[in-house]
Amino acid sequence: MQNPNRPYHRTEIDLLFTKIKAQMQKKALVRGGDGRALYTDCYTGKTLRGGDCYDYEHIRSAEDVFMTYRDRLTNVEIAEVVNCPENVSVTLRTINQSKGKRRMEDWLSNEINVNVYNIDRKVTLETLTKADFGILQKVNDLLSIKLNSKVELL
Repeated sequence: MQNPNRPYHRTEIDLLFTKIKAQMQKKALVRGGDGRALYTDCYTGKTLRGGDCYDYEHIRSAEDVFMTYRDRLTNVEIAEVVNCPENVSVTLRTINQSKGKRRMEDWLSNEINVNVYNIDRKVTLETLTKADFGILQKVNDLLSIKLNSKVELL
């Protein structure tokens, strides 16, 4: 059992995030085919190219995931959950900075954000659903491994 009261800690999350971003960049360069990365913004659905001002984004914030699972998972396991492929994407830097650590649903409740940043609600909903599913699947996989390990010890 993990300490359910341990403070938010990002070291392992950031180490893995750096590796994930490098892998994503390599794939985006291949997709671009011309030496420039090619992405699709996870909230607008618009094409982003190398040279555009974009950020790699945790759809569900690292802090939110950490606080939710710190009682069941280690810091390394939480890093795996936070950085699962379904929870990491790319968006315009202006969107990422405006959203900050807030849940996307809360940020979207301000209609000005939707209009100013040209958010596509359908694309965003698909992104959120995919992230939530990926997170739950990764958590279930990790907890299943732990349970199986305990059973083997008996």
